[in-house]
Amino acid sequence: MNIKAKITFKYQKAKNAETVFKSLQPDSTGFIDSHTESTHFICKLNGESVGTLLATADDLLFCEMIVERTVEFTEESFKACKT
Repeated sequence: MNIKAKITFKYQKAKNAETVFKSLQPDSTGFIDSHTESTHFICKLNGESVGTLLATADDLLFCEMIVERTVEFTEESFKACKT
């Protein structure tokens, strides 16, 4: 059985969506079809079972969270250095 899901992440800036896309692209080859549309990072997942799909979604959410926090930290650090 082939199970599909779609997860969409929305960001305040299009460059953040692009950064997440580029950061996660090497890790998602073969498991996730992803792209950006303006401020959105869109992922289409495929799995042979519900368990496989959930594991893929869990990995995606965790990795996205790490990239998002890294982007936020970097932006905050850059602002602090400018002042």
